[in-house]
Order: sequence, then structure tokens, then C-alpha cells
Amino acid sequence: MTTETFLEEHEIVFPKLGWSFHIDPTAFTIFGFEIQWYGIIITLGLILALCYVLPKMKRFGIDYDRAIDVIICGVIGGIIGARAYYVLMKWEDYRGDWKAIINTRNGGLAIYGGIIGAFLVGYIVARIRKVKVLPMLDITVIGLLLGQGIGRWGNFINQEAFGINTDSFLGMTGGTIQRTISNNMQIGGEMYFNDVKVLWENPVHPCFLYESAWCLLGFALLAFLSKRRKYDGQIFLMYLAWYGAERFIVEGLRTDSLMLGNIRISQALSAVLFVLSVIMQILLFVRRKRDPESMKLYVNTEESHQLIEESRRKRMGMSKEDAKIGDDKDLDILNDDDDDFDMSELDNLDDDDDSNDKENEADSSDENSEDNKQEDK
Repeated sequence: MTTETFLEEHEIVFPKLGWSFHIDPTAFTIFGFEIQWYGIIITLGLILALCYVLPKMKRFGIDYDRAIDVIICGVIGGIIGARAYYVLMKWEDYRGDWKAIINTRNGGLAIYGGIIGAFLVGYIVARIRKVKVLPMLDITVIGLLLGQGIGRWGNFINQEAFGINTDSFLGMTGGTIQRTISNNMQIGGEMYFNDVKVLWENPVHPCFLYESAWCLLGFALLAFLSKRRKYDGQIFLMYLAWYGAERFIVEGLRTDSLMLGNIRISQALSAVLFVLSVIMQILLFVRRKRDPESMKLYVNTEESHQLIEESRRKRMGMSKEDAKIGDDKDLDILNDDDDDFDMSELDNLDDDDDSNDKENEADSSDENSEDNKQEDK
């Protein structure tokens, strides 16, 4: 075997589909600093997720201004957590090399570390800013699925996060993939050490594509179900089950899993999250059947209405003291939510108009009848 038989380093091929791409992971260079497609795609996913999440805050009873602080801090915590998780799992490769630890331009982010980091930091900031955690989680995980679905294409550009060999029509290969397999299947290599059997000559599973498609499908599904949620935290639990099921399966195909002995860490964690999520949903379903009032949505509470209204008044230029709401019930905060518009209101308006028309006709008829009587006299 010689390296002359490898594909060109940046070439990516889907043999059975007849597709071939040549993509340099470096998008462009500014002042000698290389900007990677990986970072651009991750950023794009984040921006689109925010564009979806922020306008939907009111539907979940969350004050937009307070939520911004939670999201920004959560994103920072997520990035730090994702890198820290990955580095800790591969500490032997990074020990003593601080530049390599903070260099994420070529990948090296673990999604579960990102979720843990974002949750911990976001939770702390949410408590400080008086933002309810469960409804906040419900809306943010929908955006997270969108960001994950887009961000996975950074793995495609870097030719990473691929799986074992496959005869599927979706099978892919590439110059970087072949070199990675060849190097890691040698004695002392990571795949050899983890007893992963894969041939560099054959196509491999495009695991990035499987996860991207699953996350985008989950985004559409949970966005639809979010309008019909029965309790705060329901969408978050659905996310854990949805993503956990997919990750458990796809992780079993991958060749680069973070290992703890013979256990694939992400696969084990996915199984645990899926089982816990299903159990919690069953318990909460039973509880809601027995006592519906105990699981009232936060968006329907006086506290939620008050916080959103106070924030709206501040944006109008009122002082902090003037914006505060006392015992008055003048809370005009949901009138501009198009998603919650009820078509039955039009029917009621039509019914009222019909009733008014009938009353007017009856009055006119009575007046005509009186006039006729006067003429007869």
C-alpha cells in the first residue's frame, strides 16, 4: 500500500452517486489568519437558531430582554463545555500543549459537553435574571436542533465524524478520510487500539449526514408540537428522547468515538438520557391526568405577563419605577402574537354583526309600523 493510491487530500467522493467535490477546509485568509469553513458553518447554525428562537420567546412566557442574557452566556458556556469535554476525553493528546487545547478551527467539539456547559451556565444566569428554566429549555432545544442540523456539515468539510465501511448508496470517501483510517489502523493507532475494523479503500458511513437529517426533522417536529405542549419542560424531554435515540444508533457506527475502556461514552449517555426522558414523560403524563391544574403553563401565569409587560414599558422609554406594574391588571402583552390568533374570533365578530343587523331591522320595522298607525288615524 502506498500513499499514491489515496485520493487528493481535499477531495470528497460519493462513489455510487457519482458525486465528487473538492473542498479546502480553509475558506479564506485575513491578515495571515486562516478562516475555516468549520467555524463559518457552526456560526451560521447558531445565527439561524437565534433567528428562530428569539421571536418565539413570548409564546413561552419568556421576557425577550432577560432571555438574551441567558442565551449569550449559554452559548459561551456551550463552546467552553464542548471543547473541555473533548480535550478531557483525549487528554493524552493535548497535555502540555495549550495552543492545541484552545484551537477549535479543525474540529474537536463534543456535543454533549456543549449541552452540559450551556445548561450549567444558562441555569445560573437564568436564576439571576429571573427567567423560568423549563419554558426557556423548551424553546432553546428547538433552536439547538436547527443549529446541530446545520453545524454537522462542518464535519463534512473536515472529513471527520465518519463511520465504518458500508455498501450503501450514501457511502462516501475522501483523501483525508483515507489517510485518517490508514494512520489509525496501524499498530498503536486509535482505531487499532479501540478494535475498530475499517478499510481505507472502501466507502464509509456519512454519519454527519445521518445526524444532520435527523436533527432537522426533529426541529420541524418539535416546532410543530411546541404549539400543543401541555406542560413546561415537555419539549425539552422530547428533545432528549429524540436526539438520544439517534445518537445511540449513529454513535455505534462511528470510528472516532470517545471511549471509556470498552464503552462508547456518547452512546452510553444517549441510552441513559433516552430512558430517563421516556420515564419522566410517562410520570408527568399520569400526573397531569390526575391533577391538570398543578401543571399550568408558565405563559398563562400572572408573573409571566407582568415581566413581559414591564419590559415592554421600559423599551417605550419609561423609567424602571414607572414600568413596574402594581395591582392594576392592564397587561396588554399578547396582542401582537400572530401564532396565537384564534379564527373563532372572526366567527364571533360575524355573529355579533348579524345580531346587530337583526336588531336594527327590528327597530326599523317597529318605527315603520308606528308611522303607518299614525297615518291611519
